[in-house]
This record gives sequence, structure tokens and C-alpha cells, in this order.
Amino acid sequence: MGLFGKIFDKKECSICGGEIGLLGNRKLEDGNLCKECAAKLSPWFGDRRQSTVEEIQKQLSYREANQARVSSFRTTRTLGERMKVLLDEDAGLFMVTPARNLSEANPDVLSFSDVTGCKLDIDERKTEIEYKDAEGNRQSFNPKRYAYSYDFYIVINVNHPYFNEIRFN
Repeated sequence: MGLFGKIFDKKECSICGGEIGLLGNRKLEDGNLCKECAAKLSPWFGDRRQSTVEEIQKQLSYREANQARVSSFRTTRTLGERMKVLLDEDAGLFMVTPARNLSEANPDVLSFSDVTGCKLDIDERKTEIEYKDAEGNRQSFNPKRYAYSYDFYIVINVNHPYFNEIRFN
């Protein structure tokens, strides 16, 4: 078999039974997941490697049921431009998605009562501004000058069986 024998062995998806290509394997705690099945999981779900086949099967069942909730969702208000928070105020529901085609994207539909908190998270980066002297060497200003850049993230904490926060910018 040699050093690389196991790497090139064909693997089977523990969920759908399909063959997994060389770069398509997503490891689970007790099995393997193909990239097609992995794409059906919630985009906010992050514990795949620590999940069992049974837990993934349950989440995929939830995601199928979620499709019906997406179909009956009636947007009454939209917040944001690229990443949007869509509200169905009449039903007390919301979803967060950049998608235009909701039925294809199948974003998680959550109840207002699932929200446990919300905060603004800011990532700041500071870079020193320098100049070139007469010899072409980089020099610091005195006092030092900096360029700042910021990334702003909204974090919505939720009570949900498959994820506990929705973080987006």
C-alpha cells in the first residue's frame, strides 16, 4: 500500500452512500460526508468535525423541513444590502442571507423568540504609515502615523440546536 495508499482509497459518503472524490471528503466524528451533502447543512453550523453521522442526518431532516418554512415566509421588512436580515413580522420570523433565490439557498428560518442577544463586533487593523527618505529608505514619521481599517460584524446570538450565533458583516 505504501505511504499514500489510504489517501487515494475511494471513500463513501455515510449520509447518501455516494462515492467521494479525492478532494471531496468532509470528515465526521464517525464517518465521511461528501461535499454535496455538506452543502445542504446550515451555513451557520460550524461543528461538523465533532458531529456524528446520526447528528448530521437529523440536521439534514431539519433542513428539509426548513424548506417548507422558507416557502411560506412572507418578507415584510428587509434590513441591509448585501447580507440581509429578512423579517416576517406577521409570523414573528426572520432569516439572514445574501441570497436572492431563497428557495434555492434555504436560509434558516428562526423565530424572534430564538434570539438571546445581539452585539456589534469590530475588528480594527492598524498599519504604520512610512515615507521614503532621500536615499529611498523607509522611515517612520515622528510622531508615528497610522492608517486604520475596520470590519464591522453583527452577531445575533440564538437558541438553536445546530448553531448558537449568526455572525455577518
